[in-house]
Amino acid sequence: MLVIVAPGQGAQTPGFLSPWLEIPEFRDRISAWSDIAGLDLASYGTTAGADEIRDTAVAQPLLVAAALASFETLGVRPDLVAGHSVGEFAAAAVAGVLTPEQALGLVRERGLAMAKAASVTATGMSAVLGGDENEVLAALDRHGLTPANINGAGQIVAGGTLERLEAFAADPPARARVRSLAVAGAFHTVHMAPAVDHLRAEAATVTPAEPSITLLSNADGAAVTAGGEFLERLVTQVANPVRWDACMATMAERGVTTMIELLPGGTLTGLAKRAMPGVRTVALKTPADLDTAREVLG
Repeated sequence: MLVIVAPGQGAQTPGFLSPWLEIPEFRDRISAWSDIAGLDLASYGTTAGADEIRDTAVAQPLLVAAALASFETLGVRPDLVAGHSVGEFAAAAVAGVLTPEQALGLVRERGLAMAKAASVTATGMSAVLGGDENEVLAALDRHGLTPANINGAGQIVAGGTLERLEAFAADPPARARVRSLAVAGAFHTVHMAPAVDHLRAEAATVTPAEPSITLLSNADGAAVTAGGEFLERLVTQVANPVRWDACMATMAERGVTTMIELLPGGTLTGLAKRAMPGVRTVALKTPADLDTAREVLG
């Protein structure tokens, strides 16, 4: 039972596309999708610095394009598919709900709208590692923060104003470590509400298809069987928490034995190693990982 997963914002690193662009079909896809994204994706994935690719309006199209190009290059059909945050747009394309071009067009608008929303107030996100989950959630509530990502494996990501995040870091829950994340704003919180309306207007111009592969939702880990419902979930998740823990629970319930994380892989397979023991994992980081994935799949 194979699940393919697509990572979210923060997975990108400077130069991560460089070895992949030596693959002609991969390079051609990135070039074609650059026109839709309105960005030179090859340049951002090879020569741009960390600050440039941290820009929300750049990072989101770059990540979705990289994930989809690596999926097409891998050339396998999974039993399930899921994506973390913006990775859900790649997952929707893998499942056939959106075409790659529709996914990239919507992500471009999502990134621009979220960047604009993030510019209104100084906000950010911090990872909370360890501690008792209930105690962590109670502490976030006490500090007026949102559990923007509940990732499982002892990891929760808090979102809110920088002032409140600093106060929380100075008073962390017992046995928990707090690490500030290099992101441009408090994604998946109320601070992103203005972006929801913009994305909903853009989504209204798209006619989704029904998923051809079982597609899990960040909202609650449920398998969504209607394309229209999944598209609406893509819109509302911008200002609502990501429940990756629930997605992994569904994967376990459905008997997943292998997980392949699309480019730039590592984050989600890392969580799975801790939360889903016994599941074989492969993270696509370099083209050499394509052979590893194929070998694992037999």
